[in-house]
Amino acid sequence: TRKHCYSSKMAPHSACSFGPSPFLSVLKVLLLIVSLTCTSAAQEKSKTAEFNVRPGGMVHSFSESIGEYSCSFTYASQGGTNEQWQMSVGISDDDRLFSCSVWRPQGKSYLFFTQFKAEVTAAKIEYASAFSQAAVGGQRDIALKEEEYTVGDSTVTHKDGKFRAELSKLTIIARTRHDEL
Repeated sequence: TRKHCYSSKMAPHSACSFGPSPFLSVLKVLLLIVSLTCTSAAQEKSKTAEFNVRPGGMVHSFSESIGEYSCSFTYASQGGTNEQWQMSVGISDDDRLFSCSVWRPQGKSYLFFTQFKAEVTAAKIEYASAFSQAAVGGQRDIALKEEEYTVGDSTVTHKDGKFRAELSKLTIIARTRHDEL
């Protein structure tokens, strides 16, 4: 079941518009993270790469892959100077889940994003969330409002006229074809 999650100032905990409880989603993400960190480096079940998010209004893209699974982040932004961001991709030990996270390690981006799209291949998105601020140095994640972006089977995309130009983190958990066998 695909979920579109959000949080608000009124309800400090994440809420999902449909599907299993938020606790189960968080538990799945935590289990995925634990399984990725416990995997030996020789199997290359996860990797992280740094890239620059460049302002200037031009459309740019960055991609990372593991095996048959890939994640791409396409965006356009304005203002400021280049910012260093990271992308992490990983596969669970049982090969049933593929994760992709894109974020600014400093927590808050000062660029104004005019558009963004994250896309996964060879997997179907089960959970996705986007944030205007990433949890760093005592700060907490601040989720975008539900109406600011849309989650499809393989993409997470800004909504024209609704997206407020703030993006600092994007997380996707997708089910691989191995789960369908």
